[in-house]
Amino acid sequence: MRLSSLDKIKTLQKNPANIRNLCILAHVDHGKTTLADCLVANNGIISSRLAGKLRYLDSREDEQLRGITMKSSAISLHFTHREQEYLLNLIDSPGHVDFSSEVSTAVRLCDGAIVIVDAVEGVCPQTQAVLRQAWLENIPPVLVINKIDRLILELKLTPQEAYTHLQKILEQVNAVTGSLFTSKILEKRAEKESEEPEREASGEQVYDWSAGLEEADDSNLYFSPDQGNVVFASAIDGWGFSIQQFAQIYSERMGIRAAVLLKTLWGDFYLNAKAKKIMKGAQAKGKKPLFVQLVLDNIWSLYDAVVTKRDKEKVDKVVTSLGVKVLARDTKHSDPKVLLSAICSQWLPVSVAVLSMVCEKLPSPLVVSAERVEKLMSVGARRFDSLPDQTQKLKQVFLQCSSEEDAPVIVFVSKMFAVDSKALPQHRQRPLTQEEIAQRRELARQRHAERMAAENQKDQVKAEASPQEEQTSAASTDVSSKMETQAVKEQSAEEDKETFVAFARVYSGVVRPGQRVFVLGPKYDPAWGLSKLPEGCNARTNSIPDTPHLSVCTLGGLFLLMGRELEELDEVPSGNVLGICGLEEFVLKSATLSTSPACPPFTPLNFEATPIVRVAIEPKHPSEMPKLVRGMRLLNQADPCAEVLIQETGEHVLVTAGEVHLQRCLDDLRDRFAKIEISASKPIIPFRETVVRPPKVDMVNEDLGRQQKVAIIHQVKEGRSSDILQVDSSGLVTLTTPNRLATVSIRAVPLPHEVTSLLESSAELVRTLEQVNMSLREGRVLEVSPRTLEEISALKERLEALLPGHRWRNAVERIWAFGPRRYGPNILLNSVESYQRPSVWQCLSSSGDKPQNTLRDLDNSIVSGFQLASLSGPMCEEPLMGVCFSVERWDVQTNATLHQDSVEEEDSIPHDAPVDSEGQEGDAAVGQAKRRAEADCYGPVSGQLIAATKEACRQAFQAQPQRLMAAMYTCEIMATAEVLGRVYGVLGKREGRVVQEEMKEGTDMFSIKAILPVAESFGFAEEIRKRTSGLASPQLVFSHWEVIGSDPFWVPTTEEEYLHFGEKADSANQALKYMNAVRRRKGLYVEEKIVEHGEKQRTLGKNK
Repeated sequence: MRLSSLDKIKTLQKNPANIRNLCILAHVDHGKTTLADCLVANNGIISSRLAGKLRYLDSREDEQLRGITMKSSAISLHFTHREQEYLLNLIDSPGHVDFSSEVSTAVRLCDGAIVIVDAVEGVCPQTQAVLRQAWLENIPPVLVINKIDRLILELKLTPQEAYTHLQKILEQVNAVTGSLFTSKILEKRAEKESEEPEREASGEQVYDWSAGLEEADDSNLYFSPDQGNVVFASAIDGWGFSIQQFAQIYSERMGIRAAVLLKTLWGDFYLNAKAKKIMKGAQAKGKKPLFVQLVLDNIWSLYDAVVTKRDKEKVDKVVTSLGVKVLARDTKHSDPKVLLSAICSQWLPVSVAVLSMVCEKLPSPLVVSAERVEKLMSVGARRFDSLPDQTQKLKQVFLQCSSEEDAPVIVFVSKMFAVDSKALPQHRQRPLTQEEIAQRRELARQRHAERMAAENQKDQVKAEASPQEEQTSAASTDVSSKMETQAVKEQSAEEDKETFVAFARVYSGVVRPGQRVFVLGPKYDPAWGLSKLPEGCNARTNSIPDTPHLSVCTLGGLFLLMGRELEELDEVPSGNVLGICGLEEFVLKSATLSTSPACPPFTPLNFEATPIVRVAIEPKHPSEMPKLVRGMRLLNQADPCAEVLIQETGEHVLVTAGEVHLQRCLDDLRDRFAKIEISASKPIIPFRETVVRPPKVDMVNEDLGRQQKVAIIHQVKEGRSSDILQVDSSGLVTLTTPNRLATVSIRAVPLPHEVTSLLESSAELVRTLEQVNMSLREGRVLEVSPRTLEEISALKERLEALLPGHRWRNAVERIWAFGPRRYGPNILLNSVESYQRPSVWQCLSSSGDKPQNTLRDLDNSIVSGFQLASLSGPMCEEPLMGVCFSVERWDVQTNATLHQDSVEEEDSIPHDAPVDSEGQEGDAAVGQAKRRAEADCYGPVSGQLIAATKEACRQAFQAQPQRLMAAMYTCEIMATAEVLGRVYGVLGKREGRVVQEEMKEGTDMFSIKAILPVAESFGFAEEIRKRTSGLASPQLVFSHWEVIGSDPFWVPTTEEEYLHFGEKADSANQALKYMNAVRRRKGLYVEEKIVEHGEKQRTLGKNK
């Protein structure tokens, strides 16, 4: 059917009004792929009997083994609804949190979404996440409440209880949507208030307390069965229905108008049998609601007859009354679910209910909202109205979804995926016709006859030929066979090669193979591009001047994505999802393609999961290193979330979102991309180093002030102070460079937790601020949107609010730099009284004001030293977090006199007074000294000052109470009551703590929310499944960084402490254990005994 309908799909692609691009979103194991199977079976691509068992869109072997989806897969379906033909581009997405990046790639290409919720589990963490992703992309969802059969067979609810339960699930889903809507309205209101000038009333100040929620229209926002955007289903049994279907059935039987039934079937209405009227107040009068009486009772009685009691007579009555045809083999089958599926798939087919709802309720590509277009086109931090006029005109092209010849082509590639070259249409074996089979048979017969004749002739010649001639012919035969074998090997290697296909959607124009288009990088600025390129320039122009983040490529083959297969296309009009070949050299993960240089790159995808799990990878055989490097490059391109790094140590590191994701990446690397044996290290667990305020008590809760401990918090050890380094009791570290030309004094102070969190969440904004400051230092003008300036100003105000008190007075104005990498959660503070440097917030001052203060010559050396110190701390060379380094003194001596008697004299000058070069131009000696000082900026003084600043920061850090920070997961677990204790046992063993526990109403399921260290999470999911016999499954999402309470340098001194925390004690110092593990991995010195618990060994001989 697929081959015959390919022409039909090509025809339907040209009518965007009847196209629906949709994705299926849900929590893991809520039935997405099973529902997708039912929809695919409706097109005849797979058998309806295999729907739910085959999982057609899970084409990977590991997906079938694990029973979860790991990638987004697309398929195009044809559906006829109300005499109109529709093309449905369906994308099935994963539900596991490790693969939430794949959900982002699917959501971007769609205009609508089907959200599936399990009728037993209700709204789960990932359900909330996918609803949020759909909301962020401005795509409307419809709801399918799946697995209603579990309410009947597992929970054994009555129809009335099931109705109440379904109402609660709807309320939960609507609550999530309502909270997203409320936050959006409040954000709009805040923006509106900030844009309006402050107006003071002449009399009383009148304040509008309404938040704008009353005026906002949310009528189409919520899910309600009477609106037609909810379907109740059991995909595994093949049935599903919407209220409309039953309204139509009962309007014919009862003679009540369908419109009336549609409004009353869901809600507090009941049927008065005497008056033959539908009346309100079912709950108050203790009557059965209409939905229970007319809908649920029928489904419950069907399950009772077919599955529970297996009553053959009742089944025959049901089959006759419903008018369905059941095969004899189905009625005799030992599994009652087969008979149930046969009846339900004819009575209430789930595919018809869901696809009808999709056609009616989800928008076509023509109905894209202006708000979504502006959001997609807003480059970086720039607002849509600040973009060039030519770019703003493209908004109309988007809204029209035009497929005209002159319309500019705009395509968004959301991800690249690898396919085996054999799977491409040109390499696939096509079925032969009868004529071709007859021709091949005839050719085979001819070849066989020729071969037999040749062998007979060879035998005659051999009998007459000499032995030497025989050897020559044998050698030539060997050479030819070797050449054939080599050619076959080369051909198979070519076929085994992975080909990258871009997963894309056309937003405007018509795409054809061989077309030349611009590839717009994420940092491409259309204003800059239009100024560089000649007017009227497009992708077909031969000579295009070099423009940053803009390249030109030629499109390869175009494919229709049909699940496990690809079908070749000649052209793809606007509004369709497609696969594009030949972009692997130009697109890494995602990109925007256009024939117009005025088109901006689309906003980056919103990824919910953060890659946190790192492993170092190396080949088993060192000679295969080039293959590994190539394989990792291919893996980086094929996976939207995976990251590939080469560390300073030379290790090749793979960063993934979680354990399941890591296993999939390693399997892909081993079997598909590198095709070599690899060995992966144990996961590299990230830590952060920080300082805290001096604690009042030690690890055994004893007062530090009263006891003279060996390890006091301020460790001013003997030998720590020298003529170069001085550490005072307050923690101020003074360090002089080896050449005695520079001295710095630095103090380390812990930042408040709120400031650290703010800097971490504002990393992109701080990076933008640093770019602006760098351009100002270089004398370049960088255009910044007013919105970005507002965000920078808001960041400054929040920092000022979070750093109150005498200690932090004017601290925000005195910020010298952020680190590490110039945008991290650590601060370098300028507390040098004699040095007033330009503020990092200088971009907020009016454009006419030039900075009055100037930078010192070696200013950058101090910053570089701070960056190096904050990148690797003294505890275990991990990055610092939440530390403020205050530079309280900085003296530099510079050469100011000439050489006299071959001795270079040094003269100390105050650095806050810059040299007045204009008044001393005539003095050649001073000019020479100045040139020497300038050379020193990049000479030994600069290098020694960087090293001195780094060392001073490290020593200042060590002069404070040091702590390790661990990465933490939020762990969401759904478990039944009987395994709750085992779940708690596993969490307690792995240093986890339960934050929240609640029981799902109407079920025996508990929802547990816990915090778990990433370091303890490896093997956690597997252990919890083993301990609970598969009844509990955790979802781990990276949450935050948390300080480990124990001091890694604490030493037990009393006998009691030694018993509890000594070498042979049961309770280990957790922070010390983590720190030593990291140091051991990095090859740093670890203070530990080589022989532990040394005891005399008894020989085997003495045991006899």
